[in-house]
Amino acid sequence: MLDKNISLNKNQIQPLIDPFGRAISYVRVSLTDRCDFRCVYCMAEHMTFLPKSDVLSLEEIERLCNAFINLGTKKIRLTGGEPLVRKNVMNLIKALGTRIGSGLEELTITTNGSQLSRFSNQLFDYGVRRINVSIDTLNSELFSKITRWGNLDRVLLGLKDASKAGLRCKINAVALKGVNENELGDMVKWAHDEGHDFTIIETMPMGEITENRVDQYLPLSMVRAKLQERFTFIESNYQTGGPARYVTLKETGGTLGFITPLTHNFCESCNRVRVTCTGMLYMCLGQDDSADLRKVINSTSNDLELENAIREAISRKPKGHDFEISRRSAGPAVSRHMSVTGG
Repeated sequence: MLDKNISLNKNQIQPLIDPFGRAISYVRVSLTDRCDFRCVYCMAEHMTFLPKSDVLSLEEIERLCNAFINLGTKKIRLTGGEPLVRKNVMNLIKALGTRIGSGLEELTITTNGSQLSRFSNQLFDYGVRRINVSIDTLNSELFSKITRWGNLDRVLLGLKDASKAGLRCKINAVALKGVNENELGDMVKWAHDEGHDFTIIETMPMGEITENRVDQYLPLSMVRAKLQERFTFIESNYQTGGPARYVTLKETGGTLGFITPLTHNFCESCNRVRVTCTGMLYMCLGQDDSADLRKVINSTSNDLELENAIREAISRKPKGHDFEISRRSAGPAVSRHMSVTGG
């Protein structure tokens, strides 16, 4: 990992402000496009992944993250692909964990849960306190069909180990029409009984997949209405820094979130950008405009030039995405897969 002195003079930090006055304080960083699952809404079963030579080294990712922290980033989420399958990933997490309290307020992980039994204790030791775990069903056979390569028992054991290690877990489920829509209420109850928050996500039109996204798409307005037949929603101002809108359920006391990029655009409050495992900075998940930060890293060791490149990119952040799913637009809104951009 990088061995260098980092300026922490907060008085010198000028926040990243986009053209619409939004402060960019949250960066999602993809560590790899590779994953040990092949979820039907995310990627094709027989994926061609990036050559390893195209992927940033862990040292380069650390340098990028430090540049964002120096520009006022308060929260970093490490994503993939599956971030915990990246070789020596704990070295990076340990290094970034040293910035918590020194510019960075929170370091979090989004994972499919397959590696949690292996890494939960280290994650906690290195400063991670919250994780998001993707689980779309509690039916083992259906879980195998959705993930193609996943094992539900392994994920559930990992969740228990994560809780035991002290990590707070939020369960993310993608709502899939005709697949898990009748199970979501039971999943919410299960998650809350286990002490986990639960968030439901609309499928996003990113990358070519073998399934038809129109057939997959389930509006969360319909999911919400069905859940309200079973649970009493209490409006909540709870926030985690992401796009979810939350309610508290009277019956369970737990928190339920909805991420609705299609039925309820959340762009007006966007405080996020994404960096891919190849060093491309995307100012919007649903737009193709980007900045090649790897080129800057390779051309100079001057961190000021890297920070200036980030500032220039933020000055081009669009107002919002153009996601749409209909029979007229059944293809992806953007060609890159979510696993490349960072989930």
